[in-house]
Parts: sequence; structure tokens; C-alpha cells
Amino acid sequence: MQITVHRGPELWREPRSLAAATYNLARTLQMRSANGVAFVPIRSLQVLAIVDREEFVFVDSQQRALALLAWERLRPDHRSGLDQPVEFEAVGYGEPARDAMLRLPREFHEALRTLALRRRNEQPATLLHLPTRGGQPRRGA
Repeated sequence: MQITVHRGPELWREPRSLAAATYNLARTLQMRSANGVAFVPIRSLQVLAIVDREEFVFVDSQQRALALLAWERLRPDHRSGLDQPVEFEAVGYGEPARDAMLRLPREFHEALRTLALRRRNEQPATLLHLPTRGGQPRRGA
């Protein structure tokens, strides 16, 4: 899947930190994807997160081609352990970006957890042989 996302003028930029659990979940999901990019729907905010090696971009469902917000310059190398938060810069491109930033860390984490649980529960299909009325399993069904 290819998505082209345009960025409007930068309205604001500020330093932030991301909880280690959220960062680690995002990276695990991203690394497991075939092309190194993960798409995370955040239904509660009607936002799609696009996670790649360099940044996390958030796109509003109403304006799919425009970035609402980006988390850039993620600095996992500045932390002393995997349980430490990750510093980054939040960049707002749309007017609702500031409001979204208030809820986004929590909602993004929940969306990542939901995806991780789905992936963990994915198992290869197995064929079950169910007995017929006579007690013998049906073959070829």
C-alpha cells in the first residue's frame, strides 16, 4: 500500500517524550511489517498513524492526504534502558493538532496494544475432524 501524505506549514514544534511501552510496541509492529511501515488506526480519534523508521505521522480521516501531526527526531539512543521514555519533537500542521496531542499518546498506545493482541492471537488454521452421527469422523470434509 502506498500513501502520499502532504504537510502544510508547520504551526508549532515542541519537545516531548513518549512512554517506553508505547515506543516499543510501535517499533515491534513496524519491524514485523513486510515493508517496514506500520499503519495504526486510532478509531477513537478518527486518525491513522503511519509508523516508519524515522517518524510517526498522524493523518486525520477527514483529510487523508494531509498530515495533522508528526512525531519527529525520535531519540531512543538518548535513553539508558528499554524502560526509559523516548524524547521526540511534536510538530503540528493542522489547527486540531494541539487538541489531538492531548489525547494522542494514550489513544495511540491503546491502538497499538489492540493490534499487538490481535497479532499474538493469530495462529495457523487447523483442520478439525468432527464425528458424524455414527461416531466416526467424516473424512474429506
